[in-house]
Amino acid sequence: MLILSRRASEKLTIGNNVTITVCKVKGDEVKLGIDAPADVVVMRDDAVAQAPKTKNKPRVTSP
Repeated sequence: MLILSRRASEKLTIGNNVTITVCKVKGDEVKLGIDAPADVVVMRDDAVAQAPKTKNKPRVTSP
């Protein structure tokens, strides 16, 4: 596991096409912005555990 320290508005890149931006840090809460291609599935760890086991990719919805 790689552990990095970043401040608000700083970014990190995974591969050639995924960028993660630290949007806000407040106390023990961190808000991240993730820029990735549509074919890359991005899910919270707790959501992965609850997701039904299907052949289809999870649908991406906006709040």
